[in-house]
Amino acid sequence: MQASKLFVVLAAVAVLASCTARRNAEQGPPPPVAVGVTHAQRGAIARVVALDGQIAPLLDSTLSFQQAGPISAVYVNVGDHVRKGELLATIDASTLRAQLAQVEAQAQQAAAHARSSQVGIPITQAQTSSAVQAAKAGVDSARLTYQQNQQLYKQGYVSLTALQDSQSAYVQAQSQYRAALANNGSNEATALNAQADLATERAARAQVGTLRTEIAQTALYAPFDGVVTARLMDPGAMAGPGTAVLRISQVETVWLNLNVPDEDLAYAHAGTQITFHTPSLSGSAFTARIGAVNAIPSQGTLSYQAQARVANPGNVLRGGMLVTATLTKERHDGVIVVPLTAVVQDPQGAAVFVIDNGKATRVPVTVGLQTDTQAEISGAKIGPGTEIVARPPDTLKDGSAVAVSGSPASGAAR
Repeated sequence: MQASKLFVVLAAVAVLASCTARRNAEQGPPPPVAVGVTHAQRGAIARVVALDGQIAPLLDSTLSFQQAGPISAVYVNVGDHVRKGELLATIDASTLRAQLAQVEAQAQQAAAHARSSQVGIPITQAQTSSAVQAAKAGVDSARLTYQQNQQLYKQGYVSLTALQDSQSAYVQAQSQYRAALANNGSNEATALNAQADLATERAARAQVGTLRTEIAQTALYAPFDGVVTARLMDPGAMAGPGTAVLRISQVETVWLNLNVPDEDLAYAHAGTQITFHTPSLSGSAFTARIGAVNAIPSQGTLSYQAQARVANPGNVLRGGMLVTATLTKERHDGVIVVPLTAVVQDPQGAAVFVIDNGKATRVPVTVGLQTDTQAEISGAKIGPGTEIVARPPDTLKDGSAVAVSGSPASGAAR
C-alpha cells in the first residue's frame, strides 16, 4: 500500500517537471532590457561656484543746486542721454544779477577814485621831498651863520644889527622847514587815501567775482556722459543746496557686484573670469573678469564684495538687476566625460555599462571630477565614442541583453 502511494507521488513530480521544462522551452531567454544610450566624449569638465550679485551703474550721481531759488527750467526727462557739461536745469538768478550790476558800478566808481588819487602822487611826492631837503639845508646854513655872528659880535667884529638879522634869518628858515614837513605829511595822507581807494576797489572786484560764481551756480550741468534716471523736481519748485533735482547714471559700462562667501574666497581674485546671467534677460549670458575683491567682508556678513567692469552695448544691463555668476574652482581638459547618471556605484565600485553586440558589459572605471550633470571617468575599453548606457536601470546586470530605445544623434542619450 505504501509503495503504491510513493509511486503515485513520484509520477506526479515527474509530470510537473516535464511540464515546467516544456514551458521554459516555449518561453525562451528573458526579454532584453530597454535602455537609453550615450557616447563617451573627450572634452573639458569643471567644478564651479555660483555667486549672487547685482548690476550697478559705473557712475551714479544725484544732482542739486548750490544756490537756493525757484527752478526756472528743467531741460531733460527720464531716459534722455546727456553729454558731460550739458545744461540740465536752472534756477531764477534775477536777484543775483541785480546785485552784480550794483556791485560792478561800485567797483568802477572805486577804481575811478583810485586812479584820480594816484595821478599826481609821484610828482608831488618828489617835489615835497625836494622842498624838505632844501628847507633843511637852509636851516643848517642859517644856524651856522647865526652861530658865527654870535662869536664875532662878542669879539666886536659885527654889529648888533647884523647879529639880529642872522637870528631872524635862522628863525625864518626853521619856519620854512616846518612848513615843508607839514606839506610832505599832507602828501603822505593823500597817498594813504589813494591806497584806501585801491582797497575799496579790490573788495568790490572780489564781491563781483563772488556774485558771478553764485550766478554760475544757478545752472545745473551734467557731470559726465550718461542717461537721466530720475527727475525729482519741476519748474516752479523751490530748490536749494542738498535738494535732489536730477539723477544721472552712466550705463555704457556697468559694475557687477558679487558676494563671495568666505569659503570660496580662494577662487575669486583679480583677473578671474566669470560667466553670469540674469532672469531679467532670459537666455542671455555674459562674461567678465573680476577687477578687485574687497579686503574686508560686507557689514554683518562673511561675504566679500568682488567687482567687475562689464561693457554694456545697447545698455541691456540695467542698474539693480539681480544676477547669478559662476566662476571655475577646478577644470580638467582633454578627459573622457560622460553623464553623471551613466555611472553606477555598487559594492564592487564605480562602473559603466558598455553596449557590445546587443549586451551590456559592466566596465569598472575611476571617477575623477564631477559636476551636477557630468563625470570624468577613465577605464579599460572607455574612449571617445564608446557607447554606454545613459541611465542604467536596477534590472540591468552584467551581460544583460539590451534593447536601445530611439536612435538620436551621436553623443546624446537615447
